[in-house]
Amino acid sequence: MVAPASGAARSAHNDVVPKKRKGPGALATAYLVIYNVVMTAGWLVIAVGLVRAYLAKGSHHGLYYSIEKPLKFFQTGALLEILHCAVGIVPSSVVLTGFQVMSRVFLTWAVTHSVKEVQNEDSILLFVVAWTVTEIIRYSFYTFSLLNHLPYLIKWARYTLFIVLYPMGVAGELLTIHAALPYVQKTGLYSVKLPNKLNFSFDYYTFLTLVMISYIPIFPQLYFHMLRQRKKVLASGEEHKKSH
Repeated sequence: MVAPASGAARSAHNDVVPKKRKGPGALATAYLVIYNVVMTAGWLVIAVGLVRAYLAKGSHHGLYYSIEKPLKFFQTGALLEILHCAVGIVPSSVVLTGFQVMSRVFLTWAVTHSVKEVQNEDSILLFVVAWTVTEIIRYSFYTFSLLNHLPYLIKWARYTLFIVLYPMGVAGELLTIHAALPYVQKTGLYSVKLPNKLNFSFDYYTFLTLVMISYIPIFPQLYFHMLRQRKKVLASGEEHKKSH
């Protein structure tokens, strides 16, 4: 249905670092470096915004409003990653990348933005913090990899912190969607009822329910795949260090 949107899930599946044998040209590499630097900076802005708002308010409640605009902008900016795959400057699957990026854009716009009542929910902070930390690490990882100068600490963080961040993000996403359900049912948001000229019906409440159910089979598969990737990547890194 819809993959868990948590950015941590993309750690193992969206390695957009160019392969040495068939990397992008100099111009494409320069563009990708700029893109990843901008995205890293954007998510750092979100992180700073969260911390400043928390210190100013002395509470974690309602912090979403302090970073709403940059969150929407930079999360939507991830749509360019689908284009990168489509034109071939990044060797990742267009379908998989599109699936994962769109799931997060969906949660940002079709749930959090569209159902104003959930914006005060503490669950939003769970996935926003998980996304923010993950994306700062992920885009930093891509930037340094493109420059052929990847610090081991960033590599380790990318393949380790998801152990906590991924479940945290998924929990926040599920709780937020669940909180939105009563309001969606009450207002009929995005639903299309019969009869109509198109002879088509769509129940957004049912759709969101199915999205939540889809997490059950998908989350364990992604999580354990990422654990296997961590073991493989970090183990190879240790062997490389020992050989030097």
